[in-house]
Amino acid sequence: MTDPITTAWQHEVDLLVVGAGAGGMTAALTGALSRLDTLLVEKAATYGGTTALSGGGIWVPNNPTLERAGITDPEERVVEYLEHITHGTIARDRLQAYAHHGPAMFRMFEKQTKHLEFSWCPGYSDYHPEAPGGRPEGRSVECPPFDMHKLGELAYTQRGSAMKIPGGLIITSADYVHLNMVTRTWRGRWRALKLGVKATLNKLRRRQMVSLGLALVARLRISLRDAGVPVWLETPLLDLVRDEDGTVLGAVVERDGAPYRIRARRGVIIASGGFDHNEAMRKEYLPEVGRADVSGGADTNTGDGILIGHAAGGALDLMDDAWWMPAVRKPDGRVHSLVSERSIPNSVILSPEGERFTNEASPYVTFVHDQIAHGHAYLWFVMDHTARRRYPFGATVPGADLPQKWYDAGTAHKAGTLDELARLTGMDAATLTASVRRWNEIVASGKDTDFGRGESAYDRYYGDPTLPNPVLGAVDNAPYYAVRIEAGDLGTKGGLVTDRVGKVLDADGNAVVGLYATGNVAASVMGNDYAGAGATIGPAMVFGYLAALHAAGATN
Repeated sequence: MTDPITTAWQHEVDLLVVGAGAGGMTAALTGALSRLDTLLVEKAATYGGTTALSGGGIWVPNNPTLERAGITDPEERVVEYLEHITHGTIARDRLQAYAHHGPAMFRMFEKQTKHLEFSWCPGYSDYHPEAPGGRPEGRSVECPPFDMHKLGELAYTQRGSAMKIPGGLIITSADYVHLNMVTRTWRGRWRALKLGVKATLNKLRRRQMVSLGLALVARLRISLRDAGVPVWLETPLLDLVRDEDGTVLGAVVERDGAPYRIRARRGVIIASGGFDHNEAMRKEYLPEVGRADVSGGADTNTGDGILIGHAAGGALDLMDDAWWMPAVRKPDGRVHSLVSERSIPNSVILSPEGERFTNEASPYVTFVHDQIAHGHAYLWFVMDHTARRRYPFGATVPGADLPQKWYDAGTAHKAGTLDELARLTGMDAATLTASVRRWNEIVASGKDTDFGRGESAYDRYYGDPTLPNPVLGAVDNAPYYAVRIEAGDLGTKGGLVTDRVGKVLDADGNAVVGLYATGNVAASVMGNDYAGAGATIGPAMVFGYLAALHAAGATN
C-alpha cells in the first residue's frame, strides 16, 4: 500500500479509468457525461485494446436498435436465459443489472453523443438459441463503418486490426455471413459486388473507412474527444493508493518514465484486460491444454490490473477459464481464430489420433471446453478439395491453395489420399479413414446422430444455405487438407470479483471502497459460457457504464 500522506498528488480528477478498450472508454465517456472530471489512461502506445482486434459485436438485449427491429423480450426472459447458460453460478442481481441497465446505456449514447450508431446483425443467432430465453434471430448489434479521417491526428494512435480482409473491402459482421457464400449464392455475389463498389467509391472520395471492432473503438474515441476526456497513452498502472482503512484514494501510474500520483476523488475503474500474455499466470491458472499463449488478445494484456486489484484486497474468480476460440497459429506467430470455418460442410475436426469427438460447428467456447475435457493438445481440421473450392478459410479465398508458408512450417498438409494425409500429420491411418467414412455416412443420412452438428440455429448460421443441412457435406474429393489448430482464446475470462454496479469485492463479499472493475480484468458475468456474439464487449461496456454512474452517485 502506497502511503497517501507522505507523497503529494501530482494530478487530481474525479474519476480515473485504466484501460482504453470498449469497457474503459465507455466508463470514461459515462463519467464525463455525468459531469465528472474524468481521465483515461492506457498502458499501450495505442488505444482500443482487444476490442480493436475483435469483430466488434455487442450483445445487450432490448437495446433501442433491437427495439426498432422488433427484437424485444421481457427483461425476466433475458435473465432466465443468462441463468440457464451460467447454471446459477452468477449472482442474480448482477444478471438483472445487466439486463435492466444495458438498454439505458444505449439510450444515453443516442441522446448524448453524435457518433455512436449501431445496426442489428439479423440472424446471427444467440449461442444457445434453443435454451429458455434464447433467440435464433440473434440479439447482436455492431457499429456501421466509420471514416477515420473524422478523428484527425487521433487516428494514428488507434490500435490496428489483426483481421486481414481480401481486396481491402470494408466488411461488417452482417456482410460477412453472405460474402462467405460468394461462390454458392447470388446473394453472396451481389454483396461482394456492392462491397467492391463501396470500396472503389471510398478510395475515390479519400475515405479511410474501418468496420468491426475498429469502428466501435473509433466511435468511442471521437465521443471521448467531444466530451473533453483526456486520454494518456503509454501510461501503465503501477499501484493503487489506499488509506489505512483500505479505501482507494487514487493510483500511481508511469508517466514519461517516472511514477506519477493521481488522486481520484470518486474512484478508480480498472478496465485493463486479462492475463492473455502473462506466461506465469497462464501456467498457474489455466488448464494444461490452454496454457500455451495462442491468444488473440492485445499484446499488452499481461494481467497487471488483476494483480494490482488483488493486492488491494479484491477477490478472484473464474481464473481457470477464458474466452476460448479454436485457432490456427500461423508461421509468423500471429493467431487466426476459427469462427465461420468450423461450419464448412465438407470438413471434420479430429483429435491427434484421427477421431471425431464433438460438434465442430458449436459455439467456440463450447468447442474448446470439449477439447480441454478430452485433453487434446492440438487438433486437425480436415477438409477436401470441394471445401477449398467453395469456401474461404482464414484469409484464403475460395479456390486458392493455402499459403505455402503453412505447408513449409507444418501448419498445413495436403495429400492425394487419406493414408498419405495420416502419414504427414501423425494421425492413425485406420482411425482417420474410419472417422471420414463415418462422417460421410452421417452426411448421407442428413442428420448427425453422433454429435448433433447442424441441429442448432447457431450451427447453421455460417453454413451453406444451398444444402439440405447447411453444415453437412461429404469429405470425399481429393486432394485432402489438414490444418493444425489449437485451443486459442480471445482473452482470459477470470479476474476481480465485482457486484451489480462493478464495485470490486473482497473475499468476504465487502466492497473495496473506491475501486471498480470491468471487462476481462473482472470475473465475467457470463460465467463459463457465452450468450451470443458480443457477450464479451457487451458486459464490459454495461458494467463500465454502471461503475461510472455509481462513482457519480447516480446509482446505489
